[in-house]
Amino acid sequence: MPLLGSLSGKISQNESQPVGQDAFTAGDEEHTLRAPDVVSSDEVRAGFFSRCSNPNCATGWIHLLRRRTVPIFEDGWTCSQNCTQKRMEQAVRREMEGRNRETRLYQHRIPLGLVMLEQQWIDAGQLRRAIEAQRRAGEGRIGRWLVQQEGVSEALVARALGLQWSCPVVSLPFHDGVAMAPALPRLFVDAFGALPLRVSSERLLYLGFEDRPDPVVAFAMERILKMRVEAVLVPDSEFRQAHTRILTVPFPRVELLEVSSEAQLGRALSRVVEKVKPVQSRLVRLHDFLWLRMWRKPVSTLLHDAESMEDVICALNQE
Repeated sequence: MPLLGSLSGKISQNESQPVGQDAFTAGDEEHTLRAPDVVSSDEVRAGFFSRCSNPNCATGWIHLLRRRTVPIFEDGWTCSQNCTQKRMEQAVRREMEGRNRETRLYQHRIPLGLVMLEQQWIDAGQLRRAIEAQRRAGEGRIGRWLVQQEGVSEALVARALGLQWSCPVVSLPFHDGVAMAPALPRLFVDAFGALPLRVSSERLLYLGFEDRPDPVVAFAMERILKMRVEAVLVPDSEFRQAHTRILTVPFPRVELLEVSSEAQLGRALSRVVEKVKPVQSRLVRLHDFLWLRMWRKPVSTLLHDAESMEDVICALNQE
């Protein structure tokens, strides 16, 4: 997998008014990113008398003799390492189903230049010159050439992208990268051009993109965080500044795994869960990766709390 290269082992990282542009401000809504249904301390203690979440567990009442309250995987306690492995293998199979049938996301979209031409935000001459400049350079999106060469406003390009993708557009006068970094691993923020923006008081997380939304990333975050995630577009310069800043802040610790089979993956992930013993953990597939998020302790908020969680990311071999 080129994105991971030869990386392995553990690394520590300190390492919408739809078309018209809503503005995010620091004080108009609650800014705290609440934790997703993480088990409380009382619930952890109650795990001593819980039923093992492995449906094929054969230990019966014997697990009551074990002073074991964690790990918790996808809201279920497991009584032994063997049961953890069985549950993880089931989850891996679930996530791998349909992997090769993933539909193409971006088809039959009206080109951005034609959208702007139809709205009379540019004329045919501007579009033709921008296309010619793009062809000569061999790089760059048409919107950026319209801004740089033809003097079209960045706001108009953002509005056109919103029309093109039927996606809200927001401006970003304020962004707290430290607060939002725990929402998504740094690797995904960088690789998929995703930018967690903020969480509203209704537990709705806004996820920003520069030129096209990625619903696969948004859906994976919904499943991990157990909250609604809405993909939005952010004007080019605002996005790039905030995206560059967030990549410099601390993220949750991450372990990168590379394995050659589903069976090996299930065993490797179960060993990690048994080692960390999280009070909650979840597994999802995100494009050609599996993402395991683990919470080490009960928390009420993700704000400034990257140390309370750990991620495992596995690159799936291309077939």
